[in-house]
Amino acid sequence: MNSITQVQPDTKAPPLPAARSAEPTTLPEVFEFVARVHARPDLLNFKRDGRWIPISSADVLQRARWIAAGLYSLGVRRGDRVAILSESRPEWTLADAGCIFLGAIDVPIYPTLTPAQVQYILKDSGARVLLLANEAKLREIEPILSNCPAVEHLIVFEKNSESKSAAISLEQLEARGQAFARQQRDVLRELELQAKPHDLATIIYTSGTTGEPKGVMLTHGNLVSNLVDSSGHFKFGVADSALSVLPLSHIFEREAMYMYLYRGMAIYFAESLDTIGPNLREVHPTILVGVPRIFEKIYARIRQRATEKGRISLALLNWAVKIGKDYARHLLDKKRVPLWLGLQHKLATKLMFSKWKAALGGRIRLLVSGGAALPEELALVYIGAGIPIVQGYGLTETSPVITASTIEENRVGTVGTPIRNVQVRIAPDGEIETRGPNVMRGYYNKPEETRAVFSEDGWFKTGDIGTIDADGFLRITDRKKELLKTSGGKYIAPQPIEQLIKGSPFVNQVVLIGNGRRFPAALIVPDWERVESYATLKGIETRNRAELCKHPRIVDLFERQVAALTSELAQFEKVKKIGLLENELTIEGGELTPTLKVKRRVVDEKYRDAIDALYAGAERLPAEG
Repeated sequence: MNSITQVQPDTKAPPLPAARSAEPTTLPEVFEFVARVHARPDLLNFKRDGRWIPISSADVLQRARWIAAGLYSLGVRRGDRVAILSESRPEWTLADAGCIFLGAIDVPIYPTLTPAQVQYILKDSGARVLLLANEAKLREIEPILSNCPAVEHLIVFEKNSESKSAAISLEQLEARGQAFARQQRDVLRELELQAKPHDLATIIYTSGTTGEPKGVMLTHGNLVSNLVDSSGHFKFGVADSALSVLPLSHIFEREAMYMYLYRGMAIYFAESLDTIGPNLREVHPTILVGVPRIFEKIYARIRQRATEKGRISLALLNWAVKIGKDYARHLLDKKRVPLWLGLQHKLATKLMFSKWKAALGGRIRLLVSGGAALPEELALVYIGAGIPIVQGYGLTETSPVITASTIEENRVGTVGTPIRNVQVRIAPDGEIETRGPNVMRGYYNKPEETRAVFSEDGWFKTGDIGTIDADGFLRITDRKKELLKTSGGKYIAPQPIEQLIKGSPFVNQVVLIGNGRRFPAALIVPDWERVESYATLKGIETRNRAELCKHPRIVDLFERQVAALTSELAQFEKVKKIGLLENELTIEGGELTPTLKVKRRVVDEKYRDAIDALYAGAERLPAEG
């Protein structure tokens, strides 16, 4: 089956001057276009000492060129690899742009990776330069640098004036570049003009839920085609502004950053994931791009505040959410909203939803979710509250967007339709395949792995299982490699079952297990605030959360919740056992990738004893199915 959706370009976006083609084809052209057409004083904004500081379009372009010149003065040439190891900040984008103008290939590295993981990427990519956030990060990875002989230069965004390290500061690099540019302006301009769509722009290492990371090679053409077509799909415009909250090491946020720039939007860098709420209320953005976990936490915070105010407040919230979800279903199905429902929704908006909007800054017109499946119930909650949320789908290998919903065509539970110039089809075994100008060149230094992910007729195999409905909307059902196979030979897709279980207000995180076992079981991290309130209400006395995890009445609560939410599953899919975990799964703990995906292999190993205890005795019985 084949689905192709053509989306007209955003007519609100200013056209390029007649001297150029209608759309840029390389990233240097994108940055030049931004400075020329979107000359705004507040293109990039960051917070320091309690106030927001803007960087203008002209300064972004100028500083990027100084960074390019500074790197050139250090001996970096076209095609050399430059690694960036930092949390998201304006300097990240400036360093990225500097590499783009020079023709160097940048290699983003997640700041949450261990020194050993950093070493693997530096060695595999052959990076000659490493840019770091600060000297604390430099000290952390210093022991592995002797094992990375290709690294010749260290540059830190923030350097202590009294530091004796061999690294130079970004300010020093820019000063070198400024001096060099005065003498060699023609050389640098020639390098910018040499950029072609087929040139490699970046190597992004996949976070690796299984196996070792692979370096995804993306060209200028890959990235530019996707940023133009995706930003048109979402109708981003110069009147929009965005709060950047995800790591720029991730292709989703990096491509979103390019979209914001191309459309002339003001961009604000969140101070951290913990300050998203205050930052939203300070900068009043219209666009927020995130992963489902962020939107879950925002809603969890809303519920927490209602709970703190007492039973009446919580009851009001539950009533408003129910009305909102019913209202959202009518809107999404394009059915007439009954008069009684419309009146109740107006009241819910006045009493509750207007406060939610204010908490998000008061101007949000679109939330964009990607990176993982967005729970349908959560989407209905936001849409019902008058806060549109759409879901997109893609991979690092596809730059990343393949499909996305829009406000006008939003089918909850799907990931939308293909963006312009991208095609999608479903293979006979159910795997989603795609092709288009956004698909990667291949995996760096891994020709066999590259060949393995392309079909004989050139379509990229995503590794995801899905279906396409009659209207062209794509629905993801699971990861091909994550299917569980019971000892009875039945295949089970864990993600849809996990999403059902997360419908319980008592569930924070859930991981389905059961590969090679008689039946599926679930490891659940409770929403501790909810569970502790429940325990107090029911008079359940325990000393700590570890005891709550084992208390028969708490276990029974979760068993009843899971049974009710999964009643429609086939018998072999039903969860027969649950195990409660005291601590949240985290990136630092090794259970989540930097993009917040569960590392199932790590979970299986880390909680081996708990899993074995769940299945103790049961495995001696005949397998089901």
